[in-house]
Amino acid sequence: MSVGIIYFFIIVFANTIGAVSGMGGGVLIKPMLDLIHVHPVTAISFYSSVAVLTMSFVSTYRQVKNGVKVKWPFAIRLSLGAVLGGLLGNYLFEWILKLYPEGREVQLIQIILTVITLFLSIIHSYGLIENRAYQGKGLTLISGLVLGFLASLLGIGGGPINVALLMFLFDIPIKRATVYSIITILFSQLTKVTSIFIVSDITRFDLVILYYIIPAAIIGGLLGAFISKKASDKSVNVLYQAVIILVLLLNIYNGLKLI
Repeated sequence: MSVGIIYFFIIVFANTIGAVSGMGGGVLIKPMLDLIHVHPVTAISFYSSVAVLTMSFVSTYRQVKNGVKVKWPFAIRLSLGAVLGGLLGNYLFEWILKLYPEGREVQLIQIILTVITLFLSIIHSYGLIENRAYQGKGLTLISGLVLGFLASLLGIGGGPINVALLMFLFDIPIKRATVYSIITILFSQLTKVTSIFIVSDITRFDLVILYYIIPAAIIGGLLGAFISKKASDKSVNVLYQAVIILVLLLNIYNGLKLI
């Protein structure tokens, strides 16, 4: 089976789960592609970002069309912060990559930070951290900046920290938090992918792989939006917790291989 076909099935699966849970797919794509280890860390981060960007666009469109209520002033403030955070995260990623061009250290840094965010997210999902209900506009911008920064730096699109932070700071129900998470991911990944095309040498990537990645991401986004419409808050929370545990184990395994 060709690498493209393997990537196709991974991305359909990951983006379907990511669209339902609000994690964005990259939280699964990144460690699964790391596990296969066909491409270097820079290429994997790029492919993951393209897949997540495509999925988040499709999923956001379908969610809005399905009648999901979105407070757009809140979503726009989050997204503006995510754009700036995405730029900062990509700048730091490229800077670290120049220090460690082989990519091993970069991958290890991504894994360590991802494990920390996953650990915090799983603690929150089990109700061990009480939600707040802040209303400040400035805090919304800062939250978007932090989420965009982590999404871009870690190459995971956004992951569980998006949903956890939105629920914690603003006391948003999980299904609505997943929608805001996907919108935030859309803008952070749009910023990252655009900056890669403008600043970086994209000839270092095998662009033929995108013929598999983009259709897979579209299918995943559509399936995820369809399932999300049918799922209850309880079902989404169970899926969210299961994915966190799976990705936590994947990242720990990948990290141990690098040490």
